[in-house]
This record gives sequence, C-alpha cells and structure tokens, in this order.
Amino acid sequence: MRVMLCLDVFTAQQQETIRQAAPEGVSVVFGRASELEDRLFREAEVIFGWHAKVLEAAKAEDGKLRWVQSMSSGIDNLPLDALESHGILLTDASGVHARSVSETAVAMMLGLSRGIAAAVNNQRTGLWESPKTLAEMNGGTVAIVGAGEIGREVARLSRAFDMRVVAVRRSGGGMPEADVVYDTSRLDDALREADYVVNILPLTNETRHLFHAERFAAMKRSAYFINVGRGATVRTEDLVEALKRGVIAGAGLDVFEQEPLPADHPLWALPNVILTPHNSGGLTVRNTERLVNLFASNLRIYYSGAAGELRNLVDYRKSY
Repeated sequence: MRVMLCLDVFTAQQQETIRQAAPEGVSVVFGRASELEDRLFREAEVIFGWHAKVLEAAKAEDGKLRWVQSMSSGIDNLPLDALESHGILLTDASGVHARSVSETAVAMMLGLSRGIAAAVNNQRTGLWESPKTLAEMNGGTVAIVGAGEIGREVARLSRAFDMRVVAVRRSGGGMPEADVVYDTSRLDDALREADYVVNILPLTNETRHLFHAERFAAMKRSAYFINVGRGATVRTEDLVEALKRGVIAGAGLDVFEQEPLPADHPLWALPNVILTPHNSGGLTVRNTERLVNLFASNLRIYYSGAAGELRNLVDYRKSY
C-alpha cells in the first residue's frame, strides 16, 4: 500500500479534492504531525506539509519518501542539502499567496503615503495632527524586486493607481505587467527611480543582506521601502539607521531577520514604520483552497509518472 500524508487540518471538501486526485491503491492520511505515528512517516511516499519528522523520514534507511509539497512559498528554512542528498523532490507554494501578499504590500504603500500609519498612532492619544505633506501613489514609480508571481500581482494592482512599474528580475526576462524590466545588475538604477521599493526576494546566498546602507542611500529621500519577501535579505541595522536619519521616508515590514521581532527592538518605536507579524502570506480561506488545488494538480502529475514536470519544483542549485 502506498501512503500519502497531509500534515494539516483540512475541510471535508478539501480532503475530498485531495483524495480524488490520488489514484486507487494510495492510502491518504490526514492529521497533525504530532498526532501521527512515526511509522507513517517512514511509509509515506508523498508528504504535504513540513515537520521535523519529515526530515527523519527522508534520512531513514527504510524510508519511502520521494516528494514533499511545502505549504510555504519560502523554503529557505528547510534542510535543502539533506533533501537533495536523499533524492527527495521538493515543490513550494509559489503563486498560492500572491493575492494576500500583494494586498499587504499595497496596503503598506497606501498606509505610509497617505499618513494612515501615523494617524492610527495619534488615535491612541487623541492627537489631532496632520502631516505637512502627503504622497500620492498615482503617477509614482514602484520598483518590484523579485518579480515572480507575487511581483506580477503587485504590478497589476499598482497599475490601478496609474503607477509606472519597474520590475527587477534575475533573468531580466519580460514581464507584461511592467513598463520596464531590469536584470539584477541594474538594481541600483531601479532604486534611484522608485518612489516605492517592494522587496519580494527569496533568501539565497546571493540575496542575503542585498539591501544595506549603500542601497538605501541610492533611494530617494521621499521613497518608501516595503519588505514582504524574506527578512534576512535586509541588513536590519542599516535599515534602522536609514529610517532614523531620514535617508528614506519610511518602511512597511512583514518579515524580519529575527522572528518574532523582540519587544525592545528599535523598529517598534519608529513613527515612519508599519510592522506586521509575518502574516501577509497567511493561510486565508482562499489561500488554503489555492494550496489544495495546487497539490491536487501536482498529485495527478506525480502519479502519471511525470514527476520532473511538477509545478513549482525547487531547483536545489538555486535554492528556490
């Protein structure tokens, strides 16, 4: 009997969607990892989700694991070297969270430019205070750094504000939603042009601390920095200094080098910052539906014998 594990709580309809995608002869087991017997992990050929037990199953001499579907778009926290060395295929959830993450990015852009973040702070103390000037997204330029599925959605939403869209992609390849596409060698050019910089980069050896003091200095003093990618792509102390000294106008941050962000961290006290607790890609009802549909689609591909054609198959050499 072939075994497949789904490490989460799904609705009856979502469970049925997954079962319908699996062929006869595959036993589908749903449950939280902590509640499932260890032997199930060793017997599982496919696992949907992640837990420390999954790594144990990958390493087990009698393990049958061949493919892991991650529930997250970011996979930098997974033991990629170990999975690769044991011949385990890994697919991520890229594209599943595009709508929710892009909405957070645009909300931060609006909250900062229209003074909403400051107004919410003033509301607590009953302070009636208007900023001297407010920005408009309309007619501005947004630089989207890491222009994958989420970046394309940010670009689409930005166009509703008549914004000019500059996409920065590793390949420099075309992107219909953008006015212009730069490869990563022209990142600084994009930063100099932008009124809003939206970072959606994955964390790799090449992107770690890509945003540092010199990069913030390249931006306009009136520009806003939004990070909905990975916290470690930013050198945090440099960002704090840039915000304190007015090198940039403000920042919207959903991800951080250290999570949870310590209660005494200086970012909490800065008035020109919006902070959210890494929830932009949270499993909303619609995100869960998209994730289940992605997995079901991949199940059909996998069991058809075309595992190499799985959607969102991670390239271990690139770490994404």
